[in-house]
Amino acid sequence: MNKKILLLIMLIVVMAFTLTGCLPGDARFTNDHPAGFFWGIWHGWLAPISLILGLFKEGIRVYEPNNVGWWYDFGLYIAIISGFGGLRLTRKKGKEK
Repeated sequence: MNKKILLLIMLIVVMAFTLTGCLPGDARFTNDHPAGFFWGIWHGWLAPISLILGLFKEGIRVYEPNNVGWWYDFGLYIAIISGFGGLRLTRKKGKEK
């Protein structure tokens, strides 16, 4: 096997283990220490991974239930919509023929 391919596979495995430690619903947050705005952004970026892993493990959720409320929701929403096309408020005009 090529060394580059082996290194790439190892990098993907390490990143997968690292990211799964930061998914919502892992009991890291409590009512005394809820998830805030920046955790909402992080969980929004990881939402597709959380959704897939949630099919196989019951404790993984897309949304952290112990959060600060509106600010967490806002961060989660910003991250999710920016991942699906960005935050542009205008459209690009197509090339005119």
